[in-house]
Amino acid sequence: MKRVLITGTGLFTPKQSISNEELVTSFNTWVANYNNEQAAAIAAGEVEAKTPSSAEFIEKASGIKSRFVMDKDGVLNPDRMKPYLPERNNDEPSIQAEMAVTAAKEALEKAGLQAADIDLVILACSNPQRAYPAVAVEVQQLLGAGGYAYDMNVACSSATFGIQAGYSAIQAGQAKRVLMVNPEICSAHLNFRDRDSHFIFGDACTAVILEAAELAEGKKHTFEVFASKLITQFSNNIRNNAGFLNRCDEAGIGKLDKLFVQEGRKVFKEVCPMVAAMISEQLAANDLKAEDLSRLWLHQANLSMNQLISRRVLGREATAEEAPVILDRYANTSSAGSIIAFHLHNEDLNAGDLGVICSFGAGYSAGCLLVRKVA
Repeated sequence: MKRVLITGTGLFTPKQSISNEELVTSFNTWVANYNNEQAAAIAAGEVEAKTPSSAEFIEKASGIKSRFVMDKDGVLNPDRMKPYLPERNNDEPSIQAEMAVTAAKEALEKAGLQAADIDLVILACSNPQRAYPAVAVEVQQLLGAGGYAYDMNVACSSATFGIQAGYSAIQAGQAKRVLMVNPEICSAHLNFRDRDSHFIFGDACTAVILEAAELAEGKKHTFEVFASKLITQFSNNIRNNAGFLNRCDEAGIGKLDKLFVQEGRKVFKEVCPMVAAMISEQLAANDLKAEDLSRLWLHQANLSMNQLISRRVLGREATAEEAPVILDRYANTSSAGSIIAFHLHNEDLNAGDLGVICSFGAGYSAGCLLVRKVA
């Protein structure tokens, strides 16, 4: 079996950020306008009044304090409440491809590689911006990478599934070096008029370079992916019904289920034990114990979820160093979250230290990668 190493990571962060306070000001303005416009219907009991929100509620519910977005003005405009991202001509780079290229260039630099060294590009995210041609092939062309490329979608678990796909390609001899990117524009599929979810997501893109170990000798801050586990279990509790068939039934156009919807309490109750058990089982399958782990790079969806999962895996509260949190600044960036945590919090580990990269989300789906720092 070929050994496979992570030799570089990269991160694209949008220039604009929205604080909870800014988000709430916009939301509450919309609520006041709605309640005023619907005053008669509300008084007659025909519709329910909307409830204002607060920055304190958001932070308590999620641990999120701010989020980066591709377009701040559109999101905060109470008359719009969605990003304004103009369509581009076909001969212009797509938005997601641009994000991916930026993150990829940092990852390539860290790995000491040129784009031409890459022979597989995998774009793995929760919402590719088009059906075809694959955005991954566009990224391949913009970078000047070789080989082949494809898109894949396993919602918030896309990054770990993408790394596993690259890992398998290297082990099968189909590729020697793989670039995996996760461009997430979550603000574009978020209902900013839903009090329970309008604060959840942010935008970002991550990139990971995988190499066959024999090609990466002497490189610093590399991690061997030595075990992986992927699981799926169907659930409607996290769903987005946007798709090409929407136009075939006019009655459904514009309905809220064409954006992100979830049953948050059910997700928390069902996903946390599933993920904690998955990590524990993966450790046991590799003759490891929780105390062997130096770090847990978990999906960054909700602080309470990560605290519970860490506690169940470790048997105690995790320290800030053991389970780093980036969702306070980035919010939930879907598939990019666990990789942002890894990207920002791995260089302090020593050779031989073990960690787990774990992402989970709609499907349900979850991916768990055991990694060991090589150098």
